[in-house]
Amino acid sequence: MTLFRLFLVAAWLGLMGYTAVVIQNHGPDLVTVFFGDLAAIGWPGQFNLDFTILLSLSAIWVAWRNQFSASGLLLAVIAQFGGSAFLLPYLLVLSVQTRGDVRAMLIGAR
Repeated sequence: MTLFRLFLVAAWLGLMGYTAVVIQNHGPDLVTVFFGDLAAIGWPGQFNLDFTILLSLSAIWVAWRNQFSASGLLLAVIAQFGGSAFLLPYLLVLSVQTRGDVRAMLIGAR
């Protein structure tokens, strides 16, 4: 579990650092670029569609894990639009809250 937690922290720090450089070099306008790539029907758009499906799967899991409660639905929206910037710390917090019990991390209080 320690290696998993270290991975989560390292991945989040790497993502945040990379994101900061991209914003500095290209500005914060992700939406126009993202949907422009989708509309162009090329490999970048294919990747964006694949990524959107993974984000949706993550959001559905977060909502389900939280039994579709109001807070679970709010977290799902954050998961959909936050991607790994949300999911990495969410999993880290769950790993601590569940004392490393992977089953409890994945399915919640069921």
